[in-house]
Amino acid sequence: MEQLLNEIIASLMPRSDTILYLFLFLSALVENLVPPIPGDTILAFGAFLVGTGRLNYLLVYISTTTGSVAGFLLLVLVGRLLEREFFMKKNYRFFSAQSIASAEQWFSKYGYFVILVNRFLPGIRSVISLVSGIARLNLVYIFFLALASASVWNLIWIQAGYLLGNNWDLVKEKIGGIIKTYNITAGIIIAIGIAAFIAFKIIKGRK
Repeated sequence: MEQLLNEIIASLMPRSDTILYLFLFLSALVENLVPPIPGDTILAFGAFLVGTGRLNYLLVYISTTTGSVAGFLLLVLVGRLLEREFFMKKNYRFFSAQSIASAEQWFSKYGYFVILVNRFLPGIRSVISLVSGIARLNLVYIFFLALASASVWNLIWIQAGYLLGNNWDLVKEKIGGIIKTYNITAGIIIAIGIAAFIAFKIIKGRK
């Protein structure tokens, strides 16, 4: 996937600025629908283009953020349309029954706050949007919380990539290393949190 993305990026470099903004928007949107796509690498690419003076900082930020929110809302609507049993029976790889159940446990404990921090929760971002739809949460609340989450997350990585300068290999390497470390750390914390929550429920049930 990473190699394919690099080839796509290389082929887009000679294209018009409009095509590049559209690519950033669509990539951010599709990332939510197809979790394996390395969306944060695309953010770094947008920041690199800003650093070279090729693209406008604000337009890159708007393109990626609107794409992220649109992708999140699309999965919310899919969840509302197909409902819980459909996904529990299909048990898709990236929308497994276990991941849906885990997201439901997070919602039962933290409510809408889970949507607010969804961009900072690696591995379950898309599942959170799907479960938001399955649970038929308020669409207005979902929109504004998803917008806030994507706005902060995208700003962090676009600014980081921009500050690293106009060397694409350096930007990709540094951002990739930071994101990998963050994802591992956050994943461990999430796993511990879920395990603690399950253990609490079991102990409480026995009492």
